[in-house]
Amino acid sequence: MKKYLPIYEKGDHKWYCLYKDPKRASHLVGTKEYVIQSGSSVLLTDPGGTEVFPEIVSSIAEIVDFAAIDRVFCTHQDPDVFSSIALWLQIKPDLKVYLPKIWLGFMLHFAGAANTFELIPDEGMSIPLGNLNLQAIPAHYVHSSGNFSLYDPEAKILFSGDIGAAIIPKDGDDPFVKNFDAHLPLIEGFHKRWLGSNEHKNQWCERVLELDLDFLAPQHGLIYQGKMIKTFLEWLHDLKVGQIVY
Repeated sequence: MKKYLPIYEKGDHKWYCLYKDPKRASHLVGTKEYVIQSGSSVLLTDPGGTEVFPEIVSSIAEIVDFAAIDRVFCTHQDPDVFSSIALWLQIKPDLKVYLPKIWLGFMLHFAGAANTFELIPDEGMSIPLGNLNLQAIPAHYVHSSGNFSLYDPEAKILFSGDIGAAIIPKDGDDPFVKNFDAHLPLIEGFHKRWLGSNEHKNQWCERVLELDLDFLAPQHGLIYQGKMIKTFLEWLHDLKVGQIVY
């Protein structure tokens, strides 16, 4: 079972982070999943690959009423994001799966039918959850050509997907960035190689810098909190990406 911790709680509005699987094989990239609850509805972000499905299910069952999970948000098309969807739909066939519209044809190789999915248009959309309206914010070409971040303006949390991601050693246990300079070697190479457009990266950074944020929460690595958010965004804005020397 994965470790988990609450990162926001106010009444029935809660965010939990699933952040460490002690049984993860060393050749697999570690992932973070976030469980967002508002009232009687629960949304899971980037539910992960088939190999982590049992751990995710058992962890979530410790946190919330499993029957309340009625939505999934997928940032983009990678298998570590959504290859477990077929398993989720087997146990929850009425699940609403929010997905960038350009990836529908790819998702259908894994699971479901066209009417299974709520397709997010390129410009983004509002996603209802209980008493909340979450915002899908475009992040196209900032890692993937069809990509979104998910913003909760009440909790002041942005789920950024692979933006801000780090490859953390398996024995790493702290879920938060404490020292940006020490964290830099874990993020720089990834962002230079896996982000493809400086123009779109900078547009995303500029938009996110205007948001009211307490946490910037990526799918891999550590969570940025407080002043670390601005430090990361300013670093990322200045970084030259999408360049490779053969």
